[in-house]
Amino acid sequence: MNVLMERARQEIVDLGRRMSSEGLSKGTSGNLSAYDPEIGYMAISPSGIGYFDTEVNDVVIMTLHGMIVEGDRKPSSEHGLHAAFYKNKPDAQGVVHTHSNYCTTFACLNMPIKAVHYVIGGAGAAEIPCAEYATFGTAELALNAVKACGASSAVLLANHGLVTCGPSLAKAFSLAVDVEYVAEIQWRAMCVGKPVIISDEEMDHVMKEFKNYGQPQKGK
Repeated sequence: MNVLMERARQEIVDLGRRMSSEGLSKGTSGNLSAYDPEIGYMAISPSGIGYFDTEVNDVVIMTLHGMIVEGDRKPSSEHGLHAAFYKNKPDAQGVVHTHSNYCTTFACLNMPIKAVHYVIGGAGAAEIPCAEYATFGTAELALNAVKACGASSAVLLANHGLVTCGPSLAKAFSLAVDVEYVAEIQWRAMCVGKPVIISDEEMDHVMKEFKNYGQPQKGK
């Protein structure tokens, strides 16, 4: 029985089902991964298998250079995109890629998501940028995404979808939910009039407050 990164594999299965049921991705679109810096491997969802059909042993274990370490399935076509985030963002241990409706709408407009609501500060930036278009599954797409993302933990992929990263897969998933919410609010506000954007000064304050948000970690 496969046991390598078993907990991460189970989390990918569980959050993949949530991603589907909560409408963040349709069909088999989107993908999730978790990275263990101690062993240098990432666990990533398989290609083309429905989230409710995916089992723990379907999740693939890979190096960041594309070598399969464990698993009989073909990994997500976006494994290079996930690896690029882990290589370029040392704090990232989880990556989520969705095709959620509102984020994808703005991605198709090549339009960034702005600070129409303070919760965008969870991405560590006052704006979610949009990367230049490139074909899915290519090194060019991965390069464009990381370059556009900058210091943010979220980026839109032009005419494609959203990518978020975080210190854990759970946090990356939570951020994807929050960014989709902000995208929906921006879209709805634009339908009524011109959205009022929160100032950079206030967003700097919000992001500082976010660092102390939630329950303290054990031992602190």
